[in-house]
Amino acid sequence: MAARHRVARREISALLIEWYRKGHRELPWRATADPYRIWVSEIMLQQTRAQAAIPYYERFLARFPDLAALAAAPEEEVLAAWAGLGYYSRARNLRRAARTMVEAGGFPREYDAIRALPGVGDYTAAAIASIAFHLPHAVLDGNVLRVVARVENDAADIANSRTRARFRAIAQEWLDARDPGRFNQALMELGATVCLPRNPLCPACPVAEHCRARAEGTAGQLPVKLRRKEPVKLEGTLLVIRQGGRVLLRQRAAEASRMAGFWDLPAPEDLPGVRAGKELGEIRHTITHHHYRLKVRRAPVPKSVAAPLLWFDATQLGQIPLSTTARKALALAGIVYRL
Repeated sequence: MAARHRVARREISALLIEWYRKGHRELPWRATADPYRIWVSEIMLQQTRAQAAIPYYERFLARFPDLAALAAAPEEEVLAAWAGLGYYSRARNLRRAARTMVEAGGFPREYDAIRALPGVGDYTAAAIASIAFHLPHAVLDGNVLRVVARVENDAADIANSRTRARFRAIAQEWLDARDPGRFNQALMELGATVCLPRNPLCPACPVAEHCRARAEGTAGQLPVKLRRKEPVKLEGTLLVIRQGGRVLLRQRAAEASRMAGFWDLPAPEDLPGVRAGKELGEIRHTITHHHYRLKVRRAPVPKSVAAPLLWFDATQLGQIPLSTTARKALALAGIVYRL
């Protein structure tokens, strides 16, 4: 039985690569072998769906076409180009890593050196190493964890480090060392388009005959993730204050680690004595397990304005790192600007 299963595992890579060759999503980062562009895409895809990342990826590369351009850019400009993608430590780490690589003479070509870059973990290093440099390292992200759990019919907790290590070893055993980049992309594509979290498309799966969960009827119950943080619900108010063609914004303090340096609309507590006016509506925003519900209200121009508050012309809003809540609130207020 074990021997037959090992044979099946060797067949999986051939089936996946052939399926991928016959057709897959056309994504811009799949049309390049440039490690810089592959790296930028993988960092974006850490917390962002592929289709949502495409316009950001194209704008980011238009502004920073290579390592030197990114390394030389001010942090505020990099954050402005990233604004809307969230998880802004990714943008800061990109810039830090770019500066490190420029000083070192270029993009590293070995897995360990790639893994040592700021913001790069095991998955990202494996993706870059295999796709850009054809190194035999299997990827393990949420999609791959789901595929492995189902093919193996393994109900172990994927939040557990031992389970993840075992699943990574299985993916590594599947890996075709002759074509690791294509194999990894095929495996991720399978999880993103066929082996879906809900209602997996088993009849369309190229490895269905080797899937133990399909045979046992347990695919819908896998993978198992036991640890989950309870959602935190937060409420507040944002003020839209206009003076001619300008809008008042507040810069996040350095202590606000994730959003340090970003601009947001002021809250009532930022402007003691200013009375909120007409309500324009409500916006909702989620960051990890934090769920925000924010009322958006107009307010009169305060008598005086001092840092961290500052007036911005609408033409400047696309050039600064603007928080997602500010973007949503400004849209609700009918303030239009160009990215």
